[in-house]
Amino acid sequence: MTISLRSELLRDFAARGLIHDVTAGLDERIASNPSISGYIGFDPSANSLHVGHLMGVLALRRLQLAGGRPVALVGGGTGMIGDPSGRSAERNLLDRATLDANRAAIGGQLAQLLDFSGAKGALLLDNLEWLGPVGLIDFLRDTGKHLTVGYMLAKDSVKSRLDAGLSFTEFSYMLLQSYDFLMLRRLHGVELQMGGSDQWGNITAGAELIRRVEGGGSDEGSLAFGLCYPLLVAKSGAKFGKTADGAVWLDPNRTSPFAFRQFWIDQEDAHVRELLLRFTLDPVVEITTLLAAHEANPSARIAQRHLASRLTTMVHGAEEASRADEVAETLFGLPGGGARDPRSLNPATLAILAAELEGGVVPQAADATLVDAVLAHLGGRGVDGGAGVVAVGGVGHVAGGGGAVRDTGGTVTVGVTVGVGVVRGRGGGAVIGETVAVVVEAVADFGGGGVDGCVGAVAI
Repeated sequence: MTISLRSELLRDFAARGLIHDVTAGLDERIASNPSISGYIGFDPSANSLHVGHLMGVLALRRLQLAGGRPVALVGGGTGMIGDPSGRSAERNLLDRATLDANRAAIGGQLAQLLDFSGAKGALLLDNLEWLGPVGLIDFLRDTGKHLTVGYMLAKDSVKSRLDAGLSFTEFSYMLLQSYDFLMLRRLHGVELQMGGSDQWGNITAGAELIRRVEGGGSDEGSLAFGLCYPLLVAKSGAKFGKTADGAVWLDPNRTSPFAFRQFWIDQEDAHVRELLLRFTLDPVVEITTLLAAHEANPSARIAQRHLASRLTTMVHGAEEASRADEVAETLFGLPGGGARDPRSLNPATLAILAAELEGGVVPQAADATLVDAVLAHLGGRGVDGGAGVVAVGGVGHVAGGGGAVRDTGGTVTVGVTVGVGVVRGRGGGAVIGETVAVVVEAVADFGGGGVDGCVGAVAI
């Protein structure tokens, strides 16, 4: 924003690129008293939040750190209708039992991401509390009369759907969300609604309803405020957080902590500054320092590693984040070079590694190693792969496709064009193994016994 901001909260939002639109008077209101209650709604159309929701969750957390009170509203009532904002077609309506289960699951995730302790602790609410009991006739008479059809048709969320078709069910969503804002103000003193830029029409409609109902239509003084942050989109134009396999979920049963970590690691350099500013609570000055170190050595991916660590710890906890790091270091190497010894993995971390292998089977032995995991994965099969990929299943046989070289002294060099290369010999053979990110060369001296003379040599 080009105007000078007085409040600490909006200055921080502006520095992070988190202001797309804001209603008049909000900066002055917060500057005069930062103790303001603000809410964001979360749609229970799935049983988990995804990474796109994290920007909203962190907006609530920033509000709390600046002295305000965050309110997370899970739409148990509006979820039965469906928000048309940002959608090209009407969503499938879910039954009550599914919505109840989704609402409970999302509530549990929010309870881990926001601070609910103390007098200014966050509130977790469900709009079914006030939408459920209200009668249709009472709602239309007391609330519907305040927003005209022309006013609602002018909103982008409605206009964008008119040609493709918009049912009255979805058309009514704006009025229901506006009623949420009104009831939150009455019941909990909420003055601020935040959301993505596609929510601007719904947010301003809610502020207008409050002005008409609570303020008698007077333009003097604002009774409700709105703030929208920009939506992040991928290069494809899809909303941020979507991959070829679908959304990146916060539920570890839908997206593993390791896959969650890798999503952030894989972000491009061109976007990492924006992601650090919007998805972490790190001070802006610290992010600037981190980015300078990253730019000095981009190949080390310092910024992506920091981003992945912060987000994985926030969502899954420090222990799961550490395990995800260990799996990545085993597969792709340590940040400073070299590899994590797979024998250092504990059974829980080894199980995570095996689960990441397609069709992986988790070894049960307490002393299982990476080799055991791979053998379990291969099911005892010898694999003869092209482009120098070598794998051994069972005993005493190495099958190589284009990459195995043997000299008269029994030394085998294996070039592996995948992210893992570990060679282990059983039966007395000396083994040297190194894992690197792209190409692995492992040299095993089998004491003159030759390739076929080594029992259980495994290269992956």
